[in-house]
Amino acid sequence: MARKSPAQSPVAVVAVGGNSLIISKDKSSIPDQYRAAAATVHHLTGMIEAGWRVVITHGSGPQVGFILRRSEIAIAEVPPVPMDYAGADIQGAVGWMFQRALHNELRRRNIDCRPIAIVTQVLVNLSDPAFRDPTKPIGSMFDEATAKRLAQQQGWIVKEDAGRGWRRVVPSPRPQAIVELETIRELLGAGHVVIAAGGGGIPVYVDEQGDYAGVEAVVDKDLAASLLARSLGADLFLISTGVEKVALHFNTPRQRWLDTMTLSEARQAYADNLFDKGSMGPKIAAIIEYLEAGGRRGLITDPGHIEPALEGRAGTSFLAG
Repeated sequence: MARKSPAQSPVAVVAVGGNSLIISKDKSSIPDQYRAAAATVHHLTGMIEAGWRVVITHGSGPQVGFILRRSEIAIAEVPPVPMDYAGADIQGAVGWMFQRALHNELRRRNIDCRPIAIVTQVLVNLSDPAFRDPTKPIGSMFDEATAKRLAQQQGWIVKEDAGRGWRRVVPSPRPQAIVELETIRELLGAGHVVIAAGGGGIPVYVDEQGDYAGVEAVVDKDLAASLLARSLGADLFLISTGVEKVALHFNTPRQRWLDTMTLSEARQAYADNLFDKGSMGPKIAAIIEYLEAGGRRGLITDPGHIEPALEGRAGTSFLAG
């Protein structure tokens, strides 16, 4: 099926959570994750069919956790996997899941465009306060003695995690720029569906020689997706998550589902801590940053409601104002 000229089509950045690829603990294998990716792609392809130019970003928390766990088990045999390399690994693996699922779905619908996954670097600043006080937990839980032994052996920083045990922590600096931005823009302009900035992108900095170098850190995936949407001048920033709509006071007697929010309402609710800091809060912050930079529309919903949400019949829409 022929589509509009890419230059005439609106651009959407769609952020898919890494947790959405793991339906349950007993369905966490790689083939299971591919099937979950394919189910999400089925709904995203409706956007492409309707004429949207789409960039897909994805989370990677559970998947990176699996890589680090394998590395921890094998730590006496082979050197551990650095975080930047683990991020590159996941961008390739999960990116291929989406690329393959998109190719198959587009072929079945006879839609004339091709998907491509890009291993994406995200520039960070080594003077970011996050590097002075790392707080992002990664990898497995350990008892205190084991954690401190590994910290000494591997040069890790470890901290107690909410009374549940000890974990390695790394910095989570703010993303400053998408290194491959112009390549992504060119591919969109050529009519491709692009998978980019997976897991928040690989954090890099510019060293004294002017070269890019990786750093042991994790960039927040929602903030990286927001930066990508802003940098591309996207018409829509869509976050696909596990609930159909956003709620104020989620999971309390005061819970209230939202159809729409203005930027000013979202700012106030975020400032009043009305969203869970560990789940919905970062997504709202990402939407706010996108709208503040001139973005047209933010949208949060689950994969099954993407198409009706685009028409205003589901999900929570965020508009400037």
